[in-house]
Amino acid sequence: MESNILKTRAVTQIGVLVNDIEAAARAWADFLGVEIPPITTTDGYEKSQARFRGKATTARARLAFFDVGPWLQLELIQPDREQSTWREALDQKGEGVHHIAFEVKGMKEKLSALEGAGMQLLQSGEYAGGRYAYVDGSRDLKVIIELLEND
Repeated sequence: MESNILKTRAVTQIGVLVNDIEAAARAWADFLGVEIPPITTTDGYEKSQARFRGKATTARARLAFFDVGPWLQLELIQPDREQSTWREALDQKGEGVHHIAFEVKGMKEKLSALEGAGMQLLQSGEYAGGRYAYVDGSRDLKVIIELLEND
């Protein structure tokens, strides 16, 4: 595998799958000694253009974000029942860490490099102000890698 394939070592987010986002957000807020953050829902397909394993998906998730450092977020994710990397992982492995995210520039080039290193694109989509991609790094890195590219 190419050394420093993403050209960054800065982790920007750790994503955790949960079955009950209200309970998990309350527990994390208590643990961190902070307010419970707003819980949002990802955009529908018309905005997200989400694709899972190469096919369009209407999957959505409820999200809560905790800032746990100057550049690091903890993201809680409660997926709906539609097919997605979130639902697949929650059904197969249960609650817990889903991904580690890196902010990148040049999403297409980074995805190509990761795929060249044997990491398969699982899911991608758009959000207000950018785009995301989940790549299966489980063989070598033992976790899904998320790329975030902000405009």
